[in-house]
Amino acid sequence: MSQSSAPITEAPATSKYSGALRIWHWSNAAIISGLLSTILFLRVIINMRGQLPKIQENLAKTGVTLSQEQARGIGRVVSHRIWDWHIYLGVTLAVLLGWRLVAELAAPALQTFRHRLRRSKEYQAEEHGAFRMRHSVLVKYSYVVFYLLLTVMVVTGLILTYADDVEALHKIEHTVKEIHNVNMYLIIAFVVAHIVGVVWAELHKDKGITSDMIHGGEIRK
Repeated sequence: MSQSSAPITEAPATSKYSGALRIWHWSNAAIISGLLSTILFLRVIINMRGQLPKIQENLAKTGVTLSQEQARGIGRVVSHRIWDWHIYLGVTLAVLLGWRLVAELAAPALQTFRHRLRRSKEYQAEEHGAFRMRHSVLVKYSYVVFYLLLTVMVVTGLILTYADDVEALHKIEHTVKEIHNVNMYLIIAFVVAHIVGVVWAELHKDKGITSDMIHGGEIRK
């Protein structure tokens, strides 16, 4: 007599956020901070157009004469070096975006973004703490917007990187650059809003959400 074996089921997830998602979150935060830092350095801290006259003046005091063309050459070397770092970080951001997609597809059902969004909408429909549930759903949809902004940033950044090598991309370089720049400000706005929202939540009814993104948190079924 054969014994029927119990169906094998996937072990339930033990934490709200998977390890892959947490690594992605903090790596993504570091890379975006690095990208914004390169822009800050180029446009504010070491604005070469504003610094070149001072460089010429200081060199003149030591008896070294630097022509305008030579000064611009120095400025281009510094700017290109920083832009190289910007490109490296941008490519890393593209890799991380791919990682996020794979992590979402590979994660157990209860750890996926889809599950968290669905549960928020279900709680809202059941009117459990209506304001908080509406807020939770709104926050989840803001993440969708953020993922779209990241996708636009990565795609436009890659186009700009290879625009000089591909004629078809070179023709749309100006338009793509404008989109890339506007998108950057939208991402900055999201990051600021996200940080303010996390601080507000930690100080009120959602204490521990930062710890959850570090340690995994307790899952809500």
